[in-house]
Amino acid sequence: MAVQDETVAIYEDRGLQWARFHARAGRKDDAQAFAAEVGPGVLRLDIGCGAGRYAPHLGAPLIGLDASRVMLNQCRLHAPGGLYVLGDVEALPFATRSIGGGWSCMTHLHVPRLRLPLALWDLQRVLTVGAPFDIQVLAGDYEGSDLPDDTLGGRFFAGWQPDSLTDVVTGAGFEVEPASVTVSGDEVRLRARRARTLADTVGPGMRLLVCGLNPSEYSADAGVPFARPGNRFWPAALGADLVERDRDPIGALKAWGIGLTDLVKRATRTAAELDVDEYRDGLARVERLVRWLQPGAVCFVGLAGWRAVVDRNAKAGLQPQPLGDRPVYVMPSTSGLNGRSSLADLMAHLRAAASLADGSDAAATSEV
Repeated sequence: MAVQDETVAIYEDRGLQWARFHARAGRKDDAQAFAAEVGPGVLRLDIGCGAGRYAPHLGAPLIGLDASRVMLNQCRLHAPGGLYVLGDVEALPFATRSIGGGWSCMTHLHVPRLRLPLALWDLQRVLTVGAPFDIQVLAGDYEGSDLPDDTLGGRFFAGWQPDSLTDVVTGAGFEVEPASVTVSGDEVRLRARRARTLADTVGPGMRLLVCGLNPSEYSADAGVPFARPGNRFWPAALGADLVERDRDPIGALKAWGIGLTDLVKRATRTAAELDVDEYRDGLARVERLVRWLQPGAVCFVGLAGWRAVVDRNAKAGLQPQPLGDRPVYVMPSTSGLNGRSSLADLMAHLRAAASLADGSDAAATSEV
């Protein structure tokens, strides 16, 4: 069994024993404040509701989600007014933008660190724009199934440093409230809001990380990078054999090792609305992401951001400066407004970036 399956099995077998000693809602005030933020009559999700420690304080209407049937049934008895769903926190069984708030107290700590970005991508998908999100996980660097203080024994835990958790939540398309990022004992927590933006599709073993300048409002609303019909990224990626399905970022990552992120997360009508400070802060985040996940190479789509904060004279092609110890390729914008680059040109650039990621010398392609 996977570690998560083993953890679920432990909750099925001994979860009620654990719940008897952890029945007090220590963050009752936070839960009630979250309920007030969501507002009356708006659907909210208790992610990993367990035996119902917080469900009575989160307001209504409420969906309680848990992977353990035993814990879910106990939650139903404890807070009978909710709708209770047996499900996986990494594959949420809810429609896109159907839920107005997400509460996760000591649940995402059971997700391996390398898989948290995609789990939060899925959460961002199901939340409405502006929905509050409250997350609390284990603080620290521990990851494994032998946590010394685990009273049940054998459960999988992944700890987080506050800055790293903030980066992942930001990359997943949330605006983090800086003052909310706190450590209390062995717990780190933060509050955020689901932004009108794209969530990163990134994970371990990436062949190539593709970084756009920032999402258009059209793409942010579609939930797909480079989604506008006139944008030629996906036709170029298909033609260059980087992907096999159009406008499918999850398939691109899982089947082809092509990750997608943005230099700046803020969605705009045009990239001209961005400023140099946003590019600088965004590049720092992307560099930390690259150092963590170590893709084969990074490909920046559009020269404006790289020229703004790294090399004002940069030309398209392989760059002399790496990022996070990984090689960097910069290519022209795939926007339909970029009439200087043909589809064939863009395909050639993506092939060169992929060759760079694969360790080939074919990445010498360069074009203004």
